[in-house]
Amino acid sequence: MEVNVVKMRPEDNVAIALHELEPGETALGKVTANVKIPQAHKVALVDIPKGEPVMRYGVVLGYAKNPIKAGDWVNENSLILPPSPDLKELKKEYGKNVKSLADLPQPERTTWLGYDVPGCQYAGTRNILGIMTTVQCVAGICQRAVERLKQEILPKYPNVDDIVLIRHGYGCGVAINAKEARVPIRELRNIMKNPNFGGQIMMVGLGCEKLQPEMLVDKAQINSDNFMLLQNYSGFPAMIDAIMQMAEKKLKILNQRKRTKQPLSKLNVGFQCGGSDAFSGVTGNTSAGYASDLIVAGGGTTMFSEVSEVRDGVQFIARRIPDQPNCNKLIKEMSWYDNYLAAGGVDRSANPTPGNRKGGLSTIVEKSMGSIAKSGSAPIAEVISAGEIPSKHGLIFNATPAGDFIVGPMQLASGMGLEVFVTGRGTPYNLEAAPVIKVCTRTDLKKFWSDLIDINAGTIATGEKTVEEVGTELFNYILDVASGEKKSVAEALKLYNDMVLFNPAPMS
Repeated sequence: MEVNVVKMRPEDNVAIALHELEPGETALGKVTANVKIPQAHKVALVDIPKGEPVMRYGVVLGYAKNPIKAGDWVNENSLILPPSPDLKELKKEYGKNVKSLADLPQPERTTWLGYDVPGCQYAGTRNILGIMTTVQCVAGICQRAVERLKQEILPKYPNVDDIVLIRHGYGCGVAINAKEARVPIRELRNIMKNPNFGGQIMMVGLGCEKLQPEMLVDKAQINSDNFMLLQNYSGFPAMIDAIMQMAEKKLKILNQRKRTKQPLSKLNVGFQCGGSDAFSGVTGNTSAGYASDLIVAGGGTTMFSEVSEVRDGVQFIARRIPDQPNCNKLIKEMSWYDNYLAAGGVDRSANPTPGNRKGGLSTIVEKSMGSIAKSGSAPIAEVISAGEIPSKHGLIFNATPAGDFIVGPMQLASGMGLEVFVTGRGTPYNLEAAPVIKVCTRTDLKKFWSDLIDINAGTIATGEKTVEEVGTELFNYILDVASGEKKSVAEALKLYNDMVLFNPAPMS
C-alpha cells in the first residue's frame, strides 16, 4: 500500500496529504477521498459530527463547523477556533515534562572553530566590522562609505569577512522616553555586542537625534575612536573620509583575530520558521528540533521565538520549564503580547497567513504545534524578553514577535552567531551579520529552489530518512557553517534583508 498521508498521533482524526489526493484515492487503506485534496491539506479519517473536535498532533485544532464525512477535505473553512489557553493555568503546568540533558540525543562533535571575544559568553561565527547608525538620517552617507570601504580598504585585511552597516528606522521622530522605547533601544544596544562584531564598537550619528550614544553603549566607550557625528564635518567628502579612517582602525584590530577551537558552550544558534506549511511540524521543524537537542546536550545555546505563533501551544512550553520564576516570565511575556495585540484591534485569527493556509495550515493552533517542534525536547533553561542576552546556556525561549524579518535582528541582539530557518512555502530571507541556513519541509520545494535551500527535510515524509538522520545532518552542517568551513547558500549568494527593529512605542 502506497503511503500518501501522514497521521501524527493515534488519536488524530485527520491526516495530511503527502501529494495531491484525487477523488476516489484511498488513504491509509480505508478512507476514500471525496474530493480533490491539495498537498499538505487535511483529509478526514472518520465522520466528525458538527461541533466535535478535529484532532491533529493529539490536540484540538478546532471544532467542526458542519458535519464532516470521512474522506472530506478539512481546511480553515471547516473549523471553529477553540479557546486560547488560559495563561493563569500555566502555573499548574510548569515542570510536568522536563527532561534531563542526559535524556537528549548526544552529539558526536562537541567543538567547532570560532572567534573568541574577550568578555563575551559566545564566540563569533564570522569576523565582521559592524557600523551602527544612531538614526536613519545618516544611512545614505554611511552606505556610500561602506561601499568604498569594501572596494578600497577591506581587501587589505583578508582575515575580516565583511563590513556590515547596521541601518535602521529608529533614532528620531520617536517617543524616546516612552515605556516601551526600551525594546528597540535594548535591541540596538545588544546588537553591537554580538560576537560576530568582535567586541569592536563603531557608531555614526547625525547630532540632533533623540537616540543619544549613552543609550547604546557604556559611558567609557563614548569617545572619538568609537563614535562620530556627521554634523561636525564640513561637506560630503569630509564625512566619508572620517568614516573610512575610523573604520580602518577597527579593521586593523579585527584582522588580528583567528579562528580557534571552541566548545559548543561558545555557540549560540537561533531557530526560526517562516512561510510554514502543514509539513513544518512533520519534517522541517522536527529535524531542526533534533539538531537543537544535540547542541543543547553538548553544552551549547539555542533559541526559539515568535510569541504569537506559539501562544496557542504555550502549555507545552510551560511543561518544559523546570522552575517557577521562568514560568512567571513566560506568563508575563505572553500577557504583554496579548495586551499589545488587543490594543491594536487584532486577535489570533489574523494568523495563519494566506501562504500558510495554501500550505495546509488551517488554524493558529495547528501552526503553533508545528512551530514549537523546532525547539526539540530539551528543558527550557531560560525565558528572556525580546533582544535580551541570555544568562544561561541551553534552550532559550526568546519572546520576540513572529515576523520573519523582526525575529532575526532580535536573535542577533541576544548573541546569535548563526540562524536556522525552516520554510515550507519558500523564502530567500537572510541576514548580513550572521549566516542563515535554510531547511525546507518538502522535497518538491528543494527541487524547485535547489539553489536556495541548504537542507531538505522532505525526505522524512517520504520515508527515505528519519528525523534523527536529517537532524544529525543539519547539526553537522551548522557546525561546518559556524566554523567557516562552508557557507550557507543564502550567504554565498549575498542575499541580505534589511535590519528591521520592533518598536512598540509611540512615534512623536
